[in-house]
Amino acid sequence: MNKASQLATAAILLVSAFAAGALLYKHFGPGSASPAAGTPGELEPVPATLVGAAPVPGTLPDFSLPDIDGRVHSIHEWAGRPLVINFWATWCAPCREEIPLLEKIRSEKASNRLEVVGIAVDIADDVRKYLAAQPIEYPILIGEDDGPEVASAFGVHELLLPFSVFVDGRGRILALRLGQLHEDQAAVIVAALLDLDSGSLDLPSARARVAAALRR
Repeated sequence: MNKASQLATAAILLVSAFAAGALLYKHFGPGSASPAAGTPGELEPVPATLVGAAPVPGTLPDFSLPDIDGRVHSIHEWAGRPLVINFWATWCAPCREEIPLLEKIRSEKASNRLEVVGIAVDIADDVRKYLAAQPIEYPILIGEDDGPEVASAFGVHELLLPFSVFVDGRGRILALRLGQLHEDQAAVIVAALLDLDSGSLDLPSARARVAAALRR
């Protein structure tokens, strides 16, 4: 990856503690959980701009979490599809506010087989109560116990919510976005994700396009 691509990638990973919401857990350093590796040698890690974080892996880590009924699902159940993996919690106001946008993205991009997977880093009973009152159309996994470790696998060791990871059908991570998604930002990233997934763009070009658009 050349220097221009690295700078472009770094611009994608925008950090805003004010927009990101409250901390769920106290700081936990790199020693508390080892990041899961992507496919060895497939891609260089995404350069990190997160304070206290390891580099974001180049490919989707392997992890499994239960749904609200306790059935365990591997993230690779959605292999072959572009994904938006959204980390959230019921107590997090920006998390709740972005749910309608995530549902809109999923609905509008159904023909592209895009899936949104929500990971609730929250108490399972609270998530069940929330979903009973406010149903969510896309799959929800529960990270009550293992959510921080899964976040750590993406290089996020200081868990700020919400954050979203954009992954193509080959498991390549295009971008990690900290903070609440807004419609104009999401449109840029999702368009690049789908072009990457279809082969219209290579990974460095897709990252550069997103970085340039977000800078504007």
